[in-house]
Amino acid sequence: MPFAVDNEGMSQPPALIRLSTVRHVGWLEFNRPPVNAFTFEMVDQVHDGIAASLADPDVRVLVLASAVEGYLSAGADLNVFRGMKPDGMRAWATRCHQIVRLLRGSPKPLLAAINGTAVGGGLEMTLHCDLRFAAANARLGQPEIRIGFIPPIATTQALAHLIGRPRAIRYLYEGRMVPAEEARSWGLVDELVAPDGLRAHVQAYGEELAAKSPAALAAIRRTVTLGGGLSFEDGMAFELETVVELAGTPDFAEGVDAFLAKRPPAWPRG
Repeated sequence: MPFAVDNEGMSQPPALIRLSTVRHVGWLEFNRPPVNAFTFEMVDQVHDGIAASLADPDVRVLVLASAVEGYLSAGADLNVFRGMKPDGMRAWATRCHQIVRLLRGSPKPLLAAINGTAVGGGLEMTLHCDLRFAAANARLGQPEIRIGFIPPIATTQALAHLIGRPRAIRYLYEGRMVPAEEARSWGLVDELVAPDGLRAHVQAYGEELAAKSPAALAAIRRTVTLGGGLSFEDGMAFELETVVELAGTPDFAEGVDAFLAKRPPAWPRG
């Protein structure tokens, strides 16, 4: 089901996302049953939830996921787009791009847990995460071509970087659903997991990251995510300034001392 239309009335649940933290791994779960069809309100809540999680010192890793069984996302609720004019679309896409900037600028590792049907906006947000774990039976797609549209969450740019221009063009032209195994072969998904073990697997990986140096994790994200868009020489210059900055952090001093003393590091926390 590529898109969803909600004809069940005007009332909406009070919370369209679910936030939780387990052992320093934060979970932001899309939560608009039955299929996680996105509305303006839901997009706003996702933006604010990401911002709150990134500002929370107890959250060291953030996971994008779904609280709805069988669906990561069904894309936009098309009632939102009915009668929409260019100014309205500018507001929608601008808000979506603000989410992208939050994700790309995050100092904390970002993971995605992709379950069930994953199309449209929810899937597009996961493209800006560091790693995407998918249930083996998940199905992914960008069906916007069917309504004469393109995916607006910086998806064209992310896909070109993740899977290459020719593959990205064909994927968007065809608008078909792709099995998780095929998506993994492209590099769109990083790891397949048994459906009933997806959450536990991502939680365990998140805990491994949460135990590492926050300063080094942030530096890795910054140099690869942002530096990767620079020329090679500019990227090297960016890397140089980053390693110089890291050398002045408590994390670096603690890491060296712990290694020489043959003890586990105790990373300073903000």
